[in-house]
Amino acid sequence: MSALKDILNLTSGVILVTGDGKKISRVYLRAWEEDGRKILAEALPFSVEGDVYIGSPFESDDFDVYLIINPLSRPKAEREQLNKWLAGHRDKLVLLYERKYVKDSITRYGISEFIDYLIAYRRETVGFERVDVLRLKNGRIVDRKTYIKRS
Repeated sequence: MSALKDILNLTSGVILVTGDGKKISRVYLRAWEEDGRKILAEALPFSVEGDVYIGSPFESDDFDVYLIINPLSRPKAEREQLNKWLAGHRDKLVLLYERKYVKDSITRYGISEFIDYLIAYRRETVGFERVDVLRLKNGRIVDRKTYIKRS
């Protein structure tokens, strides 16, 4: 089974989508919502079909899936708060959506210890899209798969 489908079937874990991968994030949220999971989004940087609640993830434990926006671009104090929250919510499914592109350098960030999968999306200028899926364990990259779509 492909790495992208493995992520679709997760019931808990942390997935980081970087590079402004709106399409990929939208697909996951829609599938999880259709699966009957309750989703809380910190904000919606893209349109999502279905029922998605908007609010602070730090104030509610009643949801199955959480969408957190730009975790790597936050001030240090907010990143520390997010790391503590992630440590206490290992039983939930968390989708972290980051606009800036980060791939292998994720290991330099403290949040990498909490991430199970990193999806790095990049639209190349030569007419194709590239999606790198990295599986992490304890902040280290243990597996990687690359998908390329030609336009």
